[in-house]
Amino acid sequence: MKIAILHDWLVTYAGAEKVLEQMLLLYPDADVYSTVDFVPDNQRAFLQGKKVNTSFIQNMPFAKKHYRQYLPLMTLAVEQFDLSRYDLVLSSSYAIIKGVLTGPDQVHVSYVHSPIRYAWDLQHQYLRESGLNKGIKGWMAKIILHYMRLWDSRTADGVDAYIGNSKYIGRRIQKVYRRDAAVIYPPVDTEGFTFSDRKEDFYMTASRFVPYKKIDLIVEAFSAMPDKKLIVIGEGPDFEKVKALAAPNVHLLGYQSFEVLKDHMQRAKAFVFAAEEDFGITPVEAQACGTPVIAFGRGGALETVRGLDTSDAPTGVFFSEQTVDSVCQAVDRFEREGQRITPENCRENAVYFAPERFRRELKEFVDAQMEIYRGYRK
Repeated sequence: MKIAILHDWLVTYAGAEKVLEQMLLLYPDADVYSTVDFVPDNQRAFLQGKKVNTSFIQNMPFAKKHYRQYLPLMTLAVEQFDLSRYDLVLSSSYAIIKGVLTGPDQVHVSYVHSPIRYAWDLQHQYLRESGLNKGIKGWMAKIILHYMRLWDSRTADGVDAYIGNSKYIGRRIQKVYRRDAAVIYPPVDTEGFTFSDRKEDFYMTASRFVPYKKIDLIVEAFSAMPDKKLIVIGEGPDFEKVKALAAPNVHLLGYQSFEVLKDHMQRAKAFVFAAEEDFGITPVEAQACGTPVIAFGRGGALETVRGLDTSDAPTGVFFSEQTVDSVCQAVDRFEREGQRITPENCRENAVYFAPERFRRELKEFVDAQMEIYRGYRK
């Protein structure tokens, strides 16, 4: 069976790329396609030495730094991939790659991290945060996103079977494409993030500093609680903005190595997570270390964290609003009732999301789709 595995764009090694890595472990003979490939040499191990087939965007001016500026052309770019020689096309999509062209003698299974967030229900938030909610540039952005929605809807029927990375995304797929989706949770490196039951008197968070991650909210909340120490690991465009909000009890460490990140996750009394994520890998990584999670109670966190009010073996505390008061109240509740959360329960909950489970469930699903296809051909 000839297999092609497709990814939107390759520029770093993060959550979506960890899914791609497991797909390549499952199908080591597959060919890889992506609109661009600018992954640094020191992060390329997950590609297992494979040559990536790229689109014409790869050679466009300034594409390495500004590849996102070519988003309007990427819909055209993915349609130029000639995939006619493959039996199975497996796409890992959070933007446009699910729109590739396939024929009736091919099976296209799309693992969807999310339909294009900034073109659908998060458009208004994206435009606000990007400063594109007014003016000529704003109207141009709205027109582009309008046509991207039309294209995304048109190409939705070219996929034979959908997989969502959470029930939350499954509902978004149903809302946007009117298609049912199986749910297979992404792989989490539960072996790399090892267990520890030694906790110290500090909280932590770790993320890229971009608006929707809400690191500024977490920092502002802990600045209002001067008796509680917060350690923040990560970097990004909002770093200076967040730094300006930090009181003396908040320590911004910037980018840190994996070992430093893991060490802090193992020792923290709780990990704080304020984003509305499609899945959210870091809360699971924290639980793998035996560390409770204080999370915003929407999105994927509701499927990866067991709350005090919903489980006999809780692993975290939820807050209901992305406000300073709501975060502070959740921290206060954790201080009062956190003894109900054990490191062992956190670890046990996280282990379910191990890579082996992902590969097994993905193989079973793909095999079932191929059997359905073979049944059609008889």
